[in-house]
Amino acid sequence: MQKIDYALLLLRLAFALSLTYHGYNKLSAGIAGTAGWFSSIGMKWPKTQAWTAALTEVFAGLAFGAGFFTSVCAMAVIALMVVAIITVHWKVGYFIFLPNGGWEYCASIGAVAGAIAITGPGRISVDHVIGLPCSSAMFLIPVGVLLALCHLAISYRPVRTS
Repeated sequence: MQKIDYALLLLRLAFALSLTYHGYNKLSAGIAGTAGWFSSIGMKWPKTQAWTAALTEVFAGLAFGAGFFTSVCAMAVIALMVVAIITVHWKVGYFIFLPNGGWEYCASIGAVAGAIAITGPGRISVDHVIGLPCSSAMFLIPVGVLLALCHLAISYRPVRTS
């Protein structure tokens, strides 16, 4: 193993654990609460959105950490973060320490997912062990952004405050 393989593992695990826990929190706190919050920010079909967000965070997070279907997971994480930034965090500002949290942390998660999509998961990954392609899937970065924008166009109607 090379140092880069350990570095990629560390990045995948650190961000995957956080992402997975966010999804677990949505599930354990109750989907109804998450759905209510999604409704309050203007998401159509809030219960479906809550389930989709929670399950994507849990399963993409776990698989990303393990390095399993890493490129697809990176694309899903990028899409999640773009949606989170646009719907919640952008209007707050950049820094996470601002009231209601800025978009800094979501951008960091998306950047790590993008970097892993570019480099591949490394040799300490399920993808490598079972022989899945571990090379660059750089094209999935714009695909993740495009999927997020399509999702928002279909299901997001921001609540207008006067």
